[in-house]
Amino acid sequence: MEIIPAIDIIDGKCVRLTQGDYAQKKIYNENPLEVAMEFEDAGLKRLHLVDLDGAKAGAVKNWKVLERLAGKTGLVIDFGGGIKTEGDVNIVFSSGAALATIGSIAVKNGPLFVSWLEEYGAEKFLLGADVRDEKIAVGGWLETTDRWVYDFIQEFLEKGVSQVFCTDVSKDGLLQGPSLELYKNIVGKFPSLHFIASGGVSSFDDVLQLEEVGCSGVIIGKAIYEGRISLNQLKSYAD
Repeated sequence: MEIIPAIDIIDGKCVRLTQGDYAQKKIYNENPLEVAMEFEDAGLKRLHLVDLDGAKAGAVKNWKVLERLAGKTGLVIDFGGGIKTEGDVNIVFSSGAALATIGSIAVKNGPLFVSWLEEYGAEKFLLGADVRDEKIAVGGWLETTDRWVYDFIQEFLEKGVSQVFCTDVSKDGLLQGPSLELYKNIVGKFPSLHFIASGGVSSFDDVLQLEEVGCSGVIIGKAIYEGRISLNQLKSYAD
């Protein structure tokens, strides 16, 4: 199983939110490159980089941070937050991201996302599904749609998407454990999918349980920053 540490960016700084609430922001480091290099030194290979300013503005904002991290580390970076136009997609790839992370656009404008899959190649995209009660949530998690997460994943699997990460928004940032049942169901329905769990991871034990239910990867943020999981513990996954 692949360990994917997360760095969330506001004003160029490494932060974490609780439940996607910008009012509940905690700054962990003024220098994201320092954090990324620590991850790389621990032997981790990937990074989930989120532009929270971009997500709020609806356009990519922190591409300079991406450029710096991609230029100064060998991490395979997926970058999301504010990717709404083809111009945004171009900025993300030209700034060094290996994958563009797409969430709300896939929900709100499926044909546009499909056109990007066709133009750039489906392997260049990581599809994000924010979920509440097995339904897709959008708009900074404020709005729950009536689309089942399983239908959503199926639709884009048929278009060539091979990597999906899923965040249970009721768990995110609370350090109360991940949604094992939900993830077990998704992995069971889509055995060929490179499925990445996200949200709620609070201990190394959670990581072991996610591996047990068959997840291909896990995104870990707050648990690392709060010292609940040490980089030392994650080294066993780094080879």
